[in-house]
Amino acid sequence: MKERLDKAAHAASFDGVAAVYDASRPGYPADAVEWLVPPDAARIADIGAGTGKFTRALQRDGRTVVAIDPSPNMLEMLARTLPHVEAQRGSAEQIPLPDASMDAVTFAQAWHWVDKERASIEAARVLRPGGTMGLVWNLRDERVDWVRRLGIAMHADGDQFTDGANDPDVRRPFGEPDRAQFEWAAEYTPDGLLDLVCSRSYYALMPAGDQRDTLAAVRELIRSHPQTAGRETVSLPYVTVCYRYRVR
Repeated sequence: MKERLDKAAHAASFDGVAAVYDASRPGYPADAVEWLVPPDAARIADIGAGTGKFTRALQRDGRTVVAIDPSPNMLEMLARTLPHVEAQRGSAEQIPLPDASMDAVTFAQAWHWVDKERASIEAARVLRPGGTMGLVWNLRDERVDWVRRLGIAMHADGDQFTDGANDPDVRRPFGEPDRAQFEWAAEYTPDGLLDLVCSRSYYALMPAGDQRDTLAAVRELIRSHPQTAGRETVSLPYVTVCYRYRVR
């Protein structure tokens, strides 16, 4: 029960950081998107869409994308930037779509927030026969020294890539996933890196004093580390990990 309450608190915290989330979170590499979603998928539900970071990448001519998220602030920002996308309030556990209505469902940076059993059943319910579920995360590449130190300074846990990635906890009726990884980098100014820290749910829930200390630690790292000191922009390496499932 405590874990469920903690997850709910973290998920709800995104309501207060929607603007900085949209401005600072990275997008997704095109080759990862192409791998995750079949090219002939005409109707896709992007669950936990947030401000639409992954929703944008899914758009193409002849395709309908439905964005679903529990946060009204996130969806309000999504509606401003993607006015032609259908946006609905909902969750992985209660997807507001008919049975067998989607060719694919996606969860970008979102599956770790859900009730795994209920979300697996719901995702399978809305998929047409032969449809796919795609899970994707952008993980900071902590095989790079300054990125590992950044993770320590910002008190990050669970959104970093080290020497591999464990499969997500996905339940029946889905089978074993196909897996792929894509390495790339996002460019940030020093202030942009600070905004990235501020976009994290755990940062939003910190006491004000801890927030100040966290930002001070990140500033000092940027100022002093040989790979970041004195640079106007910094390349933050990521590994995008993707998992593709079908109902067994």
